[in-house]
Amino acid sequence: MCAYEPDIDRCDCTIIHEAVVNDVRQHMPDEEYLLDLADLFKVFSDSTRVKILWALFRAEMCVCDIAVLLGMTKSSISHQLRILKQSKLVKHRKDGRVVYYSLADEHVKTIFDQGLIHVCEK
Repeated sequence: MCAYEPDIDRCDCTIIHEAVVNDVRQHMPDEEYLLDLADLFKVFSDSTRVKILWALFRAEMCVCDIAVLLGMTKSSISHQLRILKQSKLVKHRKDGRVVYYSLADEHVKTIFDQGLIHVCEK
């Protein structure tokens, strides 16, 4: 039988720290920006999209190359790239009949790098 462990995450405090609450409330971004931020983080919740972003850190790539790299169909890669484009994480350029994808800007790499640093912490 296991020993009883109190719930250390539960707060039994009844005092409201009004100065802290008011300061945070005053500096909290508008709801619209927080919703957009939540949507951005949702894009990173799919491992295929994360793999595509990782590949695009290394090189500009076309759909065919990404499909071969990840062992997926061109159709499924195109679907994920569409989501990444809508989220402004990747951009594309056309060279004849070939469309090449790359990261939209340096911010994307920063977001990714910070997330990777966080999950690799011991």
